[in-house]
Order: sequence, then structure tokens, then C-alpha cells
Amino acid sequence: MKWKQYLEETIDPEDIDIQSVSVKDELDPVIWNKRDSLKSYLAEHLYKIAKDFFSVLGLDWQLVKDITITGSLANYNWSKYSDIDLHLIVDYDQVDENQKLVKDFFRNASAMWNRTHDIKVKGHDVEIYVQDSKEPHYSTGVFSIKYDRWNVTPTKYNPKIDKASLQKKAAKWMNDIDEIYDRYAVKDYKSANAQAERLMKKLKKYRQGGLEKGGEHSIENLVFKVLRRNDYLQRLSNLRIMSYDNMMTVNGGIGSEIIKVSLKADY
Repeated sequence: MKWKQYLEETIDPEDIDIQSVSVKDELDPVIWNKRDSLKSYLAEHLYKIAKDFFSVLGLDWQLVKDITITGSLANYNWSKYSDIDLHLIVDYDQVDENQKLVKDFFRNASAMWNRTHDIKVKGHDVEIYVQDSKEPHYSTGVFSIKYDRWNVTPTKYNPKIDKASLQKKAAKWMNDIDEIYDRYAVKDYKSANAQAERLMKKLKKYRQGGLEKGGEHSIENLVFKVLRRNDYLQRLSNLRIMSYDNMMTVNGGIGSEIIKVSLKADY
């Protein structure tokens, strides 16, 4: 998908690529062995990435109770666009009694790591997340790298996906993001930034609600995946950052040229 050439254009739902949400007959064969165990050399490599990340935080490695892969690559709905969602499982209570402080610390640290590193394993981006051991995690596939076993074993089934509804809902979010760009393009940076912040919070709640209600194949989570795989999450993150930078710049600015997709979204 590309930015609108004219401000009056809207996204046609039928033009949206949703093929990447389809269910496969097997787990990604470049990541997994035929018996659905993680290839050992990849397990060692991902373990090292997790340990390298945690070492820069200045915390005791013993705090990490487990290291897992979750998300679509630990399931049958993977695609070439899927990230390797690498989760470090930590009991936040053992870090500090101030849960909000710990949560913000780990969120900011992982977001900074993900922004500043471009690590790919077998063509898939590696995304790090520090998960509280008490945090509800709605996934039908979770593999423990530390213990070499499935914590949650994925099952092969083909859910009914209302493709027309999926395309329509994704198009609505895409058009909302493009409307923010319209404001950015005319240098209304304050409004663009406020709308980008609001939409990011709304989208997170939208997806979380879907995961809690219907799991990974909920329409809300599939919409999120379509937005991510069509670069719209990236664009929303870019708009938030660029609008803020322009809003705070004095005597000259970055300008309102079309934003290049270069920054990773904070999801």
C-alpha cells in the first residue's frame, strides 16, 4: 500500500491484501523441525539475543524465568511477514514493588532495542518483549526456548474468516491513519500528533479486546495483523514522531514531505 496521491482518495477494501492471515498446513519449516521442535541452532541464537538484551539492563539474568516464542510463527497462521516474538518471562514483583515503574522500564527498554536493532532470523524480524509471569497471554502457541518444549501446543485448524468484513474494517483504520497524514501534510502538526496518539491507544485496546474475547483469530487481531503487514502501523508510529518533532521545532523544521517508512512501530 502507498500513501494517497490525492487527499480525497480513500482505501478500497477489495484492494487490501489479506492473504498473510491464512492458515498453513505446517509450521514454518525454516524455523521448526518436522516434529515441530525449534531447530537447535536457532534456539541457541535466539537465547543469545535475549541474554544480550537483558545484559544491557543491569539486572540479574536469574530474573528471567523463561524465554519463549509466541505469535503467528509459533502457530499455523504464519507468513513471510511474521515477526519472531521473543518474550522474556520475568516476575515483576522480584524486580521492584512498583509494578508501573517496572512495566514502563521494560516497555521502554524493549522498544528502544527493537528500534535500534534490525535483527532478522531466517528472514523474520526479531521483536523482544519482557512479559510479566503473571500477565495473561492470549496465544494458542507458546514454545519455551529455555526448556525446549511447548508451553502451549498449537493445533491445526482452519477458522472461518469473514474476509469481506476483515477488509472493510482494515480499510476503516487505514483511512483514519491517512486522515492523520492529511493533517500532517498541511502542517497541522498539533492536530496530527493528538490524533496519532489517540488512534494508537484506541488500536491497542481494540486488539486487546479481540484477543481476550476471541483469541488470535478474532477479527480485531486479524485487522491488526493486516495493518502491520501493509505498513500502516509503521506509518502511524512515524506520524506520531514526525508531527511531534515538527511541532516542537523552532525556526525551521523537517518539512511536510512524504514520510519514509523507516521507524518501527511501538507494538
